[in-house]
Amino acid sequence: MFLTISTTGTDQRPATDLGFLLHKHPDKAQSFSTAHGRAHVFYPEASADRCTAALLLEVDPIALVRRGRGAKGRGGSPDFALAQYVNDRPYAASSLLAVAMSAVFKSAMKGDCKARPELAVEAQPLTVELPAVPAKGGAELVRRLFEPLGWLVEAEPLPLDATFPEWGDSRYVGLRLTGTLRLAEALSQLYVLLPVLDDAKHYWVAPDEVDKLLARGEGWLAAHPERQLIVRRYFSRRWSLARAANERLELARLAEADDREPEELDNAVPEETAVSDGEPGEPEETGEPGEPGTTGVPGEQGEPGEPKATPLAVLRRAAIVDQLRAAGAKRVLDLGCGEAALVAELLKDRTFTEIVGVEVSARALMIAARRLRLDRMNERQAARVKLVQGALTYTDARLTGYDAAVLSEVIEHVDEERLPALEYAVFGAARPGTVVVTTPNAEYNVRWESLPAGHVRHADHRFEWDRAQFRAWAERTAETYGYAVAYGPVGDEDPEVGPPTQLAAFTRTDETTTPKGA
Repeated sequence: MFLTISTTGTDQRPATDLGFLLHKHPDKAQSFSTAHGRAHVFYPEASADRCTAALLLEVDPIALVRRGRGAKGRGGSPDFALAQYVNDRPYAASSLLAVAMSAVFKSAMKGDCKARPELAVEAQPLTVELPAVPAKGGAELVRRLFEPLGWLVEAEPLPLDATFPEWGDSRYVGLRLTGTLRLAEALSQLYVLLPVLDDAKHYWVAPDEVDKLLARGEGWLAAHPERQLIVRRYFSRRWSLARAANERLELARLAEADDREPEELDNAVPEETAVSDGEPGEPEETGEPGEPGTTGVPGEQGEPGEPKATPLAVLRRAAIVDQLRAAGAKRVLDLGCGEAALVAELLKDRTFTEIVGVEVSARALMIAARRLRLDRMNERQAARVKLVQGALTYTDARLTGYDAAVLSEVIEHVDEERLPALEYAVFGAARPGTVVVTTPNAEYNVRWESLPAGHVRHADHRFEWDRAQFRAWAERTAETYGYAVAYGPVGDEDPEVGPPTQLAAFTRTDETTTPKGA
């Protein structure tokens, strides 16, 4: 296997500075022992105008077979013993070359350059050449993978045999990449994408590969248009690892789009939240300040022998389900589903034929899947439910065409300046026939004895509205997007301050309504 990296320079900024970045002196040839053979680094040319570093990997195919006997890979089937020894591994760039790069150019891939730290953060003209790259998907796939990253791609299909051109092209290409970017970025992209092009890993794909992929893909993989294909192939179709990586990458993409840290979005549940051992579909209840989980006046215990008050969370879900049934909804979105308590409630009613829980927090989705016991559901039940990761402030084609959507205790977690984006994404783009919204009633907060004056009920609440503010928002949203709206209380209604939770049910009034200002 052979790889060259070239750059150009001037007398003021000589190309030989490449040696500082790679931590390999241009005047020396060096050899390194790797897990799959011996790697050699040398410089075919090194001048102020142009410098080229070469990595040559000598693979020991016999040692490779002995070390991974029985492992499946391209040409590694134990049913075809000769293929374990006669294959393309010593010659074609693959995951083995990626592993050698990470070993030989470890500091360069991290962007470390103690001698000349300014070089590591600067983009520079680079040319990367690989004479033989397996490309399952051909030259077109090579371009789809590298061009979005800013590379000019030359991928020349290699003939099966130049002596017999009528045999046609092989599945290999000669690859030349030209671009201006940081060397650490270029190496990280090659580390990830070479095994993807080959569509094979020649070593066991362990769970720690998720962290490796996210580290090497930082800054470019989350938004790559071919991310799904990259992740699937990188993990050799180990679906559990691919799913975990995609969830974390999607969270990183959404956070970057919102100019926030991923931890700020992945806060739907605290990290220490444990999965209950209750019955399937019955997640633990969450309470309100004061007397957790009760309705009525907080702090009042009642007389001995009186029935225990119904938790407000249960009343809230019951009110939502009543609204959905009244609307005749069958296909329902639970937007901001958290740990899927409402999803579990809807699953109990066969009236609802499709239930989709949408949540930005990967941790919440993981807990939701475990509490719903998705892996143990029978086929018919599993076909009714789906959990997807997504941000509600962005339009999402997956959310169109549903009968109803629910925003239960969600809007107060959104910054008020971001609410118009959520309104458009739900009411303007997704446009379900019915939207049910619940949110705390700020006036009722005075009834929570343990809630200090002026405080909101949850640390993540950006605001809490009184009844007038909520109705003003609902009326404006309904008018803007062509909905009628009706209101209702959730929980015991206090004659002075109203109910603890307020509910608005929006009904679309015109199938062809165009949002005002759209």
